[in-house]
Amino acid sequence: MRISCPICGERDRREFYYVGDAVALNRPAADAGPEAWDDYLHNRDNLAGETRDLWYHESGCAAWVVVTRNTVTHEVYHTELASDVREAQP
Repeated sequence: MRISCPICGERDRREFYYVGDAVALNRPAADAGPEAWDDYLHNRDNLAGETRDLWYHESGCAAWVVVTRNTVTHEVYHTELASDVREAQP
């Protein structure tokens, strides 16, 4: 699988470290109850099909990248810097 880093361009997947679902960018508030934190830390969907994942460009520019991809075909549809995604959220 090839991932297009928004800074470095297209690279082999092995340059990146998979972190998990990009929903991780939506952390509960610091004062959220234990149920919210338990759900955030331990419960993950394992969807087949299109997902938005968070990857770290470990062997490159050290950017955090949100990758929209298909987990069945490994096709990468879109990549963007995680910092841009966070700034766009309300």
